[in-house]
Amino acid sequence: MTIPSTPSPSAPSDAPDAPDTADTPGTAVAPDTPLAAVRARPGAGLSAALGVFVLLAGWALWPSLFSAHDPLTGDTAQVLVPPGTEHWFGTDHLGRDLHSRVVHGASLTLRATFLAVGLGALAGGALGLVSGFAGGRTDGFLMRCVDVVQAVPGLLLSMAVITVLGFGTVNVAVAVGVSFVAAFARVTRAEVLRVSTATYVEAARAGGVRWGGVLVRHVLPNSAGPVLSLAAVQFGQAVLAVSALSFLGFGAAPPAPEWGSLVAEGRDYMVTAWWLTTLPGLVVVATVLSTHRISRAFDPETRRPV
Repeated sequence: MTIPSTPSPSAPSDAPDAPDTADTPGTAVAPDTPLAAVRARPGAGLSAALGVFVLLAGWALWPSLFSAHDPLTGDTAQVLVPPGTEHWFGTDHLGRDLHSRVVHGASLTLRATFLAVGLGALAGGALGLVSGFAGGRTDGFLMRCVDVVQAVPGLLLSMAVITVLGFGTVNVAVAVGVSFVAAFARVTRAEVLRVSTATYVEAARAGGVRWGGVLVRHVLPNSAGPVLSLAAVQFGQAVLAVSALSFLGFGAAPPAPEWGSLVAEGRDYMVTAWWLTTLPGLVVVATVLSTHRISRAFDPETRRPV
């Protein structure tokens, strides 16, 4: 007895067609989307960030070229004048030109920032280099010390260091730099471990090159990219940390025009003179965003095609 075969059910005629993925890759972006327009000009944001950074460098190195008023001398007839053509950022409660104070304050804030990042990069980089290259018990001991430092919030650790060292711009920079050591140590150690297992490093060591030569010629150059990217990111974080500590009164004594102290001076006039806190705060925000964008240029992951 033969059982008749039943035909398999077919898909309804009104079912939507399956998308054709042979011609359209899954990661492609439509040419008319805003994201595609941004990717078509990847250097636009970087150029703007570099322009902001160059302007800040000019403020820090040659402040008199960008300000026509004395940042420390006030005019009682020009108290709390809003921003205008004569005073771009307005004046404060003592009649001092706020734009001049922000420009001259860039030297104090950025000097402390560079010192903090440099200290953190040198100390943390040295710890990470020794930890990653030595390995074994040395690596374990140094990383446990780094874990202890990372367990303490950065701002709290900075305030503890300032309590020991005392107030002042240099002490604030040192305190912020100490809080950055752990981050640089971990990134440097990770990069050293990655590069140390590369074929060219093993070939160099097998060829009789001493460990110092391998370290200088191969390990350090090939692990510097992420560390430089972290340094750019930490530069923006250092600006925030230095400004925050200056806002709390740990920085230079008045009438030094540090950016954080400028915001602190204007908080009592936020209703009647909004520019005293808003404009210096916007300068800090622009600095942080610019350094974050520059840091992406050093990161090899962001330069890979999508």
